[in-house]
Amino acid sequence: MYPNIKFSVESEPEVEVLELDEVDTDADKEKNLVVFNDDVNTFDYVIQALIEICNHTKEQAEQCTLIIHYKGKCVVKTGSYEKLEPMCTAICDRGISAEIA
Repeated sequence: MYPNIKFSVESEPEVEVLELDEVDTDADKEKNLVVFNDDVNTFDYVIQALIEICNHTKEQAEQCTLIIHYKGKCVVKTGSYEKLEPMCTAICDRGISAEIA
């Protein structure tokens, strides 16, 4: 029917086998430190906490605080869980809602 058509079978693509220590785990992935809005803490209080705990500049802390206010939450820092955990604890110790996601 179609004399000029030739079919060819390609070989299977090579699959790279990763060693166990090369596989990404959840512990290796960057996490987000998220701060949530509340009706208790003032803008100035949250701004000061972000400056002191997360080493934000004043402008950065102000922008995050506005996002928290209008959007309900904001990622204020990213990094490993080990890096973010003490920051999250310090923010929560000040009565500000935060979590690592």
